[in-house]
Amino acid sequence: MRIVVCVKHVPDLQAERTLGPDGRLVRGEDDVLNELDENAVEAAVSLAEQAGGEVVAVTAGPDDAVDAVRRALQMGADAGVHVTDERIAGSDVLGTARVLAAAVRKLGEEAPVDLVVTGMASMDGLTAMLPSALAAALELPQLTLASGVRLEDRTLTITRTIGEADEVLAAELPAVLSVTDQANEPRYPNFRAIMAAKKRRVTIWDLDDLALATTGAEADGGPEVGTVGAGTQVLTAAPRPARTAGRIITDSGDAGAQLAAYLVENKLV
Repeated sequence: MRIVVCVKHVPDLQAERTLGPDGRLVRGEDDVLNELDENAVEAAVSLAEQAGGEVVAVTAGPDDAVDAVRRALQMGADAGVHVTDERIAGSDVLGTARVLAAAVRKLGEEAPVDLVVTGMASMDGLTAMLPSALAAALELPQLTLASGVRLEDRTLTITRTIGEADEVLAAELPAVLSVTDQANEPRYPNFRAIMAAKKRRVTIWDLDDLALATTGAEADGGPEVGTVGAGTQVLTAAPRPARTAGRIITDSGDAGAQLAAYLVENKLV
C-alpha cells in the first residue's frame, strides 16, 4: 500500500504574526509542522503499519518548508517530496491543490498511490478547503473530517461527527482522506527515529518537473499545460490593531450593576 500524506509548514501559533510589504504573512521565522497535519501523518503511518507499504510526505512551499517533511519523516514517513518554486508563492487553496495533485500524479508514475491523507485544515488559513479541492483535482472520492478510520482490504471506512450525530462513510481506494485532531494521538519521535529520518530521501521538484505553469505562462506563449496560481487577489491587508487596556471596576457594592451596564452599553448581551 502506498500512501501520500500532505503536510504544511506554518507560523507557530504562539509566535507574533506579521505582514510583509506585499500584504502576505511573513514566514520562515518560527514556522513549524502544521499541528493538524501531525494527525494526518499519524493516520498515514498507522495505516501503512497495518496494511504494509510506504508513506511519502509531500509539501509545497519555500526552502524552509522542507522542515515539515523532515518532521513527518521523524514520525515514521518513509520518503519525502518538496515542491518549491517562486512561481507558486501566494497561491490560494485551488492553486495549492493543483500543485499537490500534480505531485501525487507524478508519484503515481513510479507506483500506484492508494491513499492521500491530509489534516482537516491548516492553522494559518483555516479554510479547511484543501482536502476537497485536492480530491476534485485528482478526481477521487473524498472522506473528510474523520474522527475514526478503519481499513478493511480496499475499503476505507470513517466516522465523523456532525452536531450530535455520527456519520459512517466508506469508499474504495484510491481516495482522499482528511482527519481531525480527534482521530488519533500523534506519536512523539524518539532519538532513534530522529536519527533514522536523516537518512531518508527528500526529492525536490519545481513546476517544470510537474508539467505545471503559472497562470500567465500560456498568455506568454508557454506550453498548454496545467496552471497554478491564485484565483483570488488580496486587495488590502493591515495588521490587527493593538489591544487596549481594559477598565477596572472597583466593587463598592454596585460592581454587578456597573458590569451589567457595560455589557448592555457595548451590546455584548
